[in-house]
Amino acid sequence: MLSILFGLASALSWGAGDFTGGLAARKVGAYRSVFYAEVIGVIFLFIVVGFVDDPLPNTRSRIFAILAGMLGSVGLMLLYHAMSIGMMSIAAPVSALLAAALPVGVGIFTEGFPGFFTFLGFAFALIAVWMISQGEGGVTDVLSHLSDLKLPLLAGIGFGFYFVLMHEATKDGGAVWHMVFSRAGGMALIVAYLLVTRSSWKIDLSAMPIISLNGLLDLGGNFFFILAGQAGRLDVASVLSALFPGATVLLAWVFLKERLNRNQWIGVVCALIAIILMTI
Repeated sequence: MLSILFGLASALSWGAGDFTGGLAARKVGAYRSVFYAEVIGVIFLFIVVGFVDDPLPNTRSRIFAILAGMLGSVGLMLLYHAMSIGMMSIAAPVSALLAAALPVGVGIFTEGFPGFFTFLGFAFALIAVWMISQGEGGVTDVLSHLSDLKLPLLAGIGFGFYFVLMHEATKDGGAVWHMVFSRAGGMALIVAYLLVTRSSWKIDLSAMPIISLNGLLDLGGNFFFILAGQAGRLDVASVLSALFPGATVLLAWVFLKERLNRNQWIGVVCALIAIILMTI
């Protein structure tokens, strides 16, 4: 049960983070927004380390965390770039579906079949991710932009490998230091990209509040995903965390009073069914 609660908390935090990340990317660009969000996250983590008893992970766990951070940052940059150029309606569901599907395959291979009801819950969760992310055009919108799926697919692969590698890094306990090494890996990759492409490091300081909020929300998503994986299975934690597009839509419904269309309500119902099935 704890794994389910932590997984849902991760989806909520990541969903809110994607909303703020998309706004930040439009202001300063996808790569710079992810980089400065990572910097804010690392600063916050070093403050937290001073107040919690979290031992340094071993070398193997550090390597897995660094690789996870690199691949996760690639996924974030590709997702935010896709969202910043107007592909939000297809970027979120496609990347989330692949992000969930990859760990399910790995989880079944490494941890065994999760059980009929849990597996059925996976199916409803994947349907929920797809439906709740759709606009009025639904599947037609996605089919009409098949040529634009490259970025979301690559983003989903990055997220999927992040789930797998970070779970492997943290399965023996710990979280804060693992996130520090993960952030370090992501920052190193982005710095290398900015240096090679000779891109500008300058950003509009007015964007820092939204970038900072994005960095903290992304940290929250990572933290709750780690706890979900430690409390249960990789595939359950990943599938529930991948409901983050639905969290974005629901937050807009609650706080911005945006109306949900029929497809999105179907997605909400499928998500609730998925959660119930996973608790049986």
